[in-house]
Amino acid sequence: MTALNPTDDPAYRLFQQRFGTLRRSRQTESLLTLAAVVLLFVIAAVWTDFSPEQIANGLPRIGEYFGKLFSIEPKGSAGPVGVLALPHLFGGVKEPQSIAYWFYRIGTYAALLWQTIEMAILATALGFGAAFALSFPATHIFVGSRAVVFVTRRLLEVMRTIPQVVLAFILVWPFGIGPLAGILAIAVHTTGTLGKLFCELNENADLRPVDGIRSVGGSWLAQIRFAVVPQVLPGFLSYALLRFEINVRSSTIIGFVGAGGIGQELKRVIGFNIYEEVSAIVILILLIVVAIDLISEQIRHRFIGAAI
Repeated sequence: MTALNPTDDPAYRLFQQRFGTLRRSRQTESLLTLAAVVLLFVIAAVWTDFSPEQIANGLPRIGEYFGKLFSIEPKGSAGPVGVLALPHLFGGVKEPQSIAYWFYRIGTYAALLWQTIEMAILATALGFGAAFALSFPATHIFVGSRAVVFVTRRLLEVMRTIPQVVLAFILVWPFGIGPLAGILAIAVHTTGTLGKLFCELNENADLRPVDGIRSVGGSWLAQIRFAVVPQVLPGFLSYALLRFEINVRSSTIIGFVGAGGIGQELKRVIGFNIYEEVSAIVILILLIVVAIDLISEQIRHRFIGAAI
């Protein structure tokens, strides 16, 4: 009995032909996509003066900062006279480049950092509340009026489109230099960003509880309160905690335009090239961000675990 050769089967040959055509089409699409990406990258590099040569020349200069930071330069000297050693590192506040020398204004830094955290807390709370309220009218499946959805979504887009630094700069004019302008700027941007994320969570909500409450005569608010909010609240909280971490860093940046917090002090020491204080502030900001990230992770896990 002779074994059948698959290539003799017309259906198999047809399958191989169509499969080959499809594979060649996919390969062509992949090559065209890659070529388009490379072309766009080259165009963007030319228009923005992106130069690998400049990067190669500039990278070694990053070490100049650390060279100045870790060199010993006593007052009155013409320049660095040595490299930082262990005895210098643990010297007193008058010992150049010691830890105590870097952080001799730790009290001032701590107060400004706490102000920065307070700004982030207030801005996140305000933004979360506004985004929570606006996310439901901006969700198609919950609102029958297309006009309401359109207007609400465009409002959220405007809020998150304007950069926070620009908002802070604008708000410094009517509210003056200080934390209030920074809080309002971050809150507005947070509203737009969280509102978009909350809308996406709302659109994935299970509508069966909503239909159940509607069938017994429940109002629109009752449907949202008892059928939707319990589903989406863990996701809302997770996004809010993530946004809080971002807002802590944003509170630092907008301080450059006079909106309060540690950012104003950071701008000052950068302007005067006080390398030690720049490094001290950056280290403190890094530690605060890491601590907030760890705490937020614990809160997120506890809350979502309890909700589930």
